[in-house]
Amino acid sequence: MKKLVIKDLHVEVEGQEILKGINLEVSEGEKVALLGPNGHGKSTLFNAIMGNPRYKITKGEIFLDGENVLEMDVPTRSKKGLFLCFQNPSEIPGVNSADFLKAAINEHSEKRVSLYQFYKILDQATKEVKIPFEMFNRSLNDGFSGGEKKRNEILQMLLLNPSIAMLDEIDSGLDVDAINIVSDCINKQFEEKHTGFLIISHYARLFELIKPTRSVVIVNGKVACEGGPEIYKRIDKEGYEWIKDEYGINIEKEEQPMNKVSIGVCATKEYVKNGTSK
Repeated sequence: MKKLVIKDLHVEVEGQEILKGINLEVSEGEKVALLGPNGHGKSTLFNAIMGNPRYKITKGEIFLDGENVLEMDVPTRSKKGLFLCFQNPSEIPGVNSADFLKAAINEHSEKRVSLYQFYKILDQATKEVKIPFEMFNRSLNDGFSGGEKKRNEILQMLLLNPSIAMLDEIDSGLDVDAINIVSDCINKQFEEKHTGFLIISHYARLFELIKPTRSVVIVNGKVACEGGPEIYKRIDKEGYEWIKDEYGINIEKEEQPMNKVSIGVCATKEYVKNGTSK
């Protein structure tokens, strides 16, 4: 059973320290809800784990199954079992979707898949995420709707079968039917493959559907508290004000009273007028 271990992680973005000593562990067979106000380091954590060069690690360690992740390049991190579903998947004109997916599968496999095997695997995955098979004759994400892009990210997860999957607001912008499809895929991957999940969301609905085994709250670039489902349920009802009161934490970057933004409302919409991001 693989385990992702993060120790005293400090990360800067363009000279500004965002993560200030994160300690966190997640294993295969866990679904961890990652919560916290916008601008406090959730997406930064994911990008640092995957090796985005924009995110500079100034201190700390990351291990996957005992191996030093910080010594790996990005493709190696992926091959070792780390996967990131992007919050805003990019459109890449000129790169055929099917060719991209086939190349990704082959990079993660000891034996190259035949064209017949690939199309059989892809056909099954498209049925699970309910994307028309014909879409993969197009350029990667080019002309896809927001919901189609998110489901395409989930499809990639199904094809690559990671040990630890990080989902960054995978439900943002999805309608009710699409959220149900995505949650079904997450639950199936968890139950059949025992993938470990770290999931950022501002919607209680997603968490109710996938039922996280743990909740972790990041405030001011550190883990403020963690526990069971009661944590995300309380945040949905009360916002983050109670963390200030009970833990004596002064929440930085506070754009508006924290009890006005619950995870039942997409906080991105609440903050976008102020130009903030996660």
